[in-house]
Amino acid sequence: MSDFDDIDLALLRLLSEDATRSAGALGRDVGLSQPAAWRRIKRLTDLGVIAGRRLDLDREALGFGVTVFLGVKLATKGRVSLEDFERAVSAIPEVQTVEHVLGLYDYRLRVVARDISDFERVLRRRIMTLPGVGDVEANVLLSEERRPGPLGTAEA
Repeated sequence: MSDFDDIDLALLRLLSEDATRSAGALGRDVGLSQPAAWRRIKRLTDLGVIAGRRLDLDREALGFGVTVFLGVKLATKGRVSLEDFERAVSAIPEVQTVEHVLGLYDYRLRVVARDISDFERVLRRRIMTLPGVGDVEANVLLSEERRPGPLGTAEA
């Protein structure tokens, strides 16, 4: 992180809190003009530090009140390629994230559902029928708090 000064880090913190803020508003908060803030944001994007901006939707407000983390162990790694599993599981709309992990399970999935019976339907009809699925462990999300990224939240 030595190539980034305090202003770069402050811009990244502010953008991580609200990626919709304009370059003018960001510049005012860090003591830059709008064009100077825009140039820094463009440089950080060109360097790949800012990989994109995403919209966080309130799943509960959209009717998805249950979030479950699934640990999935593939039963037949030799016959089913990891890419085949990833492609098939990524096509399931209720699966929000697919993470290939090291440990007891091969994959960690974040699955949303309207309620527990809807989750059971997704699990039985969509996930358990995927190629190569062996053991599955479910952990229902009870609560979640947003944690700051590696930059923390302290002002620069």
